[in-house]
Amino acid sequence: MGTNRAVFESVAYSARCQDCGGRAQWWGVQVLEGGRLRWDTECSCTACGFTLAVCGGELPAGLRSRMLAEHGSARLRVEASAPNAVVMRVLRAVLGVGLGEVRAVLSGVLAGTHSGTLPEMELLARRLRAAGIDAVAGRPSLP
Repeated sequence: MGTNRAVFESVAYSARCQDCGGRAQWWGVQVLEGGRLRWDTECSCTACGFTLAVCGGELPAGLRSRMLAEHGSARLRVEASAPNAVVMRVLRAVLGVGLGEVRAVLSGVLAGTHSGTLPEMELLARRLRAAGIDAVAGRPSLP
């Protein structure tokens, strides 16, 4: 994926209207743009006319779960010869984890099992490539 191209995933679903309790249509999106992750959610209820738009940086757990359920997990792959110290430094900076936790993440990255939404994995891949590591984000191929 190009380094400047936006990467996003979105979901649409119906849920309870926060105003009247009826069924409302919800839309959620997570996007990687300009080197940052952000999310947006919009709601519209045809029964009462209630509308809502909310956005932020860290993806809410419920919206993330919906995206993973609908689109599946993306994985981060790095070259086997990648220097662990460089990969760990990038992972710590991006994920905000400590030394103990980053070792477990590194193990998953090297095994090809570290996963998340496509925008999340592409952010890691871009930061790793910027540090000189050959990294790719994508979904596993179906058999």
